[in-house]
Amino acid sequence: MELIKLEIISPDGVVFDTEVQFVTLPGREGEFGVLAGHAAVLSLLSAGIIRIEDKDSLDIQVAINGGYVHVSEEKVLCMVDGAIALSGKDTVLAKNIAKAKELLEKAGASKLTLSAVVSKI
Repeated sequence: MELIKLEIISPDGVVFDTEVQFVTLPGREGEFGVLAGHAAVLSLLSAGIIRIEDKDSLDIQVAINGGYVHVSEEKVLCMVDGAIALSGKDTVLAKNIAKAKELLEKAGASKLTLSAVVSKI
């Protein structure tokens, strides 16, 4: 499968920067997926979860509280206000889930959005 470069950048620095097979993004008009060779798109991102399938087919999730994404045929660049990677050991994951919930609440996410995010974790 072809790979596409994914960068997730927040004011705190680079959150994610590697090639992936597939990424699903929480767009303002709904979730959408991106594969290598995708048509160019510029979209606002809502608070939610970025789901990533890396080159080794591992599922990675990153909670964000909004931003925008620029998609080209060879790269996906996400500029987000805040992001928390939801991966690692159970104890780290539990802490990150709590941080993600706080991040989404600060973004003014509705209870419905929070419930949708928690159900995906």
